[in-house]
Amino acid sequence: MKNTDTWLYRISFGLVVLGLAISIYMTIYKLFPDNKMCLGSGGCNVVNASPYSEVNGVPVAVIGIFGYLSLLVVHFFETRSGYFKKNGTLLIFGFALTGFLFTAYLIYVEIVLIQALCPFCVTSQISMTLIFLLSIVRLIRQP
Repeated sequence: MKNTDTWLYRISFGLVVLGLAISIYMTIYKLFPDNKMCLGSGGCNVVNASPYSEVNGVPVAVIGIFGYLSLLVVHFFETRSGYFKKNGTLLIFGFALTGFLFTAYLIYVEIVLIQALCPFCVTSQISMTLIFLLSIVRLIRQP
């Protein structure tokens, strides 16, 4: 990996870890609601209590955990295993595209339907968007 590619990888990896931490935190908040866990204007409470906080009974934050874990596994093995070394960048792009599309839907839900913003959700949404953008750059730069 070139020096620039190494930094793109590290930034992407860091954003995945951040997104995973937020998803875990929001899952705990969903399972054990405590208003003290929400920062800001109380948007977390509104978003967390809305019917859009679950998909077929599965909390959105749990979906986030699985999405970020998938990205983390591919990032981890991308520098170690033959298959992932060859296909990791494309896999990350595919997972990040899926995550970004889901994120775009969640942004719409928060702004238009719920009309409340959760600072943790927004941080995760920014993180996923940046991961997606970095995945595009990494894919383009791939030899």
